[in-house]
Amino acid sequence: MSQPMNQQSLTDLFRQLGAPDPESWAKSQAEMGVNQLYRFLFLRQAWERVISEDDDSRIDANIDAAKQDPNAPYAGVGHAVDRILAAGVSREDIVDLVRGMQAELLFDFCYLLDDPAIMEPNLESIGWTLVETTKDFEPTPITISALHGSVLETDPTGREMSPRK
Repeated sequence: MSQPMNQQSLTDLFRQLGAPDPESWAKSQAEMGVNQLYRFLFLRQAWERVISEDDDSRIDANIDAAKQDPNAPYAGVGHAVDRILAAGVSREDIVDLVRGMQAELLFDFCYLLDDPAIMEPNLESIGWTLVETTKDFEPTPITISALHGSVLETDPTGREMSPRK
């Protein structure tokens, strides 16, 4: 797909993709040359891996998996969730806790993409970054950076990880 370059076409595309404030994303790309489309799409895909606040199905799935194989990888999650429910904690509170921790990890991971912060002697020059690719998935020299700065604004709830009402 070729990318639209004028601001109105970008605004329409961001709106179609569900971006919050599509005009702002498009303006930044059109006027400052920041490829906001790549940034938004990466974050949208990342948020799809964070539990939805409306989906508590993983609670039962984790408990069931832990009961089937109590020593399997991640079985501790099911055991812990089972104990938490037995203590009277609501399913909604469990989802909010897990979702909040996943969102924090997403922020930290996005920050790590820009700054590995390796402090060991002789390793300070090691780094990495996320880059755009060609249509054939060959890396380009164009980086996709500062993703952490847009994690909250791309929260699918639109509340930037503020508590439910």
